Amino acid sequence: MTGHSPETPISHTLAARHVTLAYERREIVHDLDLDIPPGTVGAIIGANGCGKSTLLKALARLLTPTHGAVTLDGKAINTMPTRKVSTIVGLLPQSPMAPEGITIADLVSRGRHPYQGMLGSWSDEDDRAVAHALEVTGLADLADRPVDEVSGGQRQRAWIALALAQQTDILLLDEPTTYLDIAYQLEVLDLLSELNATEHTTIVMVLHDLNQAARYTDWILAVKDGRQAYFGTPDEVISERMVAEVFDTDARIIPDPDTGLPLMLPGTRHSLARLRGDSHGEQAQTATNHDDHRL
Repeated sequence: MTGHSPETPISHTLAARHVTLAYERREIVHDLDLDIPPGTVGAIIGANGCGKSTLLKALARLLTPTHGAVTLDGKAINTMPTRKVSTIVGLLPQSPMAPEGITIADLVSRGRHPYQGMLGSWSDEDDRAVAHALEVTGLADLADRPVDEVSGGQRQRAWIALALAQQTDILLLDEPTTYLDIAYQLEVLDLLSELNATEHTTIVMVLHDLNQAARYTDWILAVKDGRQAYFGTPDEVISERMVAEVFDTDARIIPDPDTGLPLMLPGTRHSLARLRGDSHGEQAQTATNHDDHRL
């Protein structure tokens, strides 16, 4: 079996080598390099439309580079058999849809598809993998519940359990906390952190929340206009300069009082405009001052 057991250290390596990606001849990602350290948790951040999700699809072998290559264990991933890749690399897309009425157990069982033979026979190993995935994600007691009848956090855990049942060494997630309340966001991120620690899974996420990226990851790739802008540890990447350059807004970065990690505090609405000497920002501030005098 290609997938790993909880006792097996990670050895598979995933990387992008001078990757350029395009949709209908329009380049989205440009000459990007990325070496994903095995056994780590990483985040890809950047403004909307910068190419984050496009890059993730290429890493998952869903999109072929127009130039360069995504490599798995040093081999071009697009030249490898689909079934083999799917036992090493798993992808949880943004807002996946489950068939109506399907139970959590049945959904998780679909993670065993890469291991099924020509006749689709089900084995004791498949049973153990599904049971383990349900147990680790805290869903064993909800296994017979329809997916569409549980909470958003439980639903996302079910999808993560599917990926866990797939027993891949590398798990890619596209905005796994999108549309979830803050409690469920933290629940999902805590689960992924635990999977990394106990299952030795390499995890790469597209995230929008910079503070969550700083707290939950070992490394961060910041993308701007399809190119690598910054790469490194949260301490190295999360800075006022990075926020201004990548997200076109200002922020204060202070140490998190609990962890010492970077904590981003968004600036006021017009502060970046003032820093640039933008007349609109100055006019807005003047109007505000006039309003204050009238009170």
